[in-house]
Amino acid sequence: MGTLKAFKYRLYPTKEQQRLLDRQLEECRWLWNTLLAERKSAWEERQESVDYYAQKAELPDLKATDHPALREVHAQVLQDVVLRLKKAFDAFSRRMKAGEEPGYPRFRGRGRYDSLTFPQVPVGCTLDAADKRVVVSKIGRIKVLLHRPLEGRPKTATIRRTATGKWFVSIACEWEPTPLPPAGREVGIDVGLKVFAMPSTGKEIANPHFFRTAEHALAKAQRKHQRALDTHNATRAAVTVRVKQAHPDLDAWQVWQLVSQDPEEAGGRPHA
Repeated sequence: MGTLKAFKYRLYPTKEQQRLLDRQLEECRWLWNTLLAERKSAWEERQESVDYYAQKAELPDLKATDHPALREVHAQVLQDVVLRLKKAFDAFSRRMKAGEEPGYPRFRGRGRYDSLTFPQVPVGCTLDAADKRVVVSKIGRIKVLLHRPLEGRPKTATIRRTATGKWFVSIACEWEPTPLPPAGREVGIDVGLKVFAMPSTGKEIANPHFFRTAEHALAKAQRKHQRALDTHNATRAAVTVRVKQAHPDLDAWQVWQLVSQDPEEAGGRPHA
């Protein structure tokens, strides 16, 4: 068996494909939370552990009656959700036995489930290198930026949504490393801070200073974020004052609840 090597490519789904991908992620999130709640209540109420295979066997009934929307997701992707939950509990048990901080598996909020895994490529997901498309079950043909060729035999594929809304696919391949041809000479490399690397040949490799290059853009983004946060806090404070004036009998907790639900309706738009 060879080494597993991952190849990551940027995806450019259409708006409709993006909507379908988001929908599938939400269905997987629902499944995760449902199965986690089942495990949690079984232990709290009966001190019983729910087996991975038992939960995997529940999937057909969930798709047939309880939650038909699961049919929109490939069957192996749903099975991977069950496997991920099993691994989370295995890691929890391992930390408990080792006396470490256990970290009980958490429920996922909206938008907090961000990847779909196809464990048996090409089933459900395959790369069409000639057409530069990734063919995904129940989604369609998604445009891919194929910046380097795929090497080896594809084993698994994971489609992931980043926090900024970008989409990527990572394809793990069974790959046999090929040694480079002998060059007939030896080279020593000294790695440092001022200079990234100094080979024994004497031609230095400059430090790219990635952080310094992006420092100005980062500072600009942080200022923009802080201005938005200040505006949000000022708006909330202004609306809170209006609610207190309109409803003097409300206590602080009730005011906070009212403002959090709908600040515009509660006190109107604050004056500039």
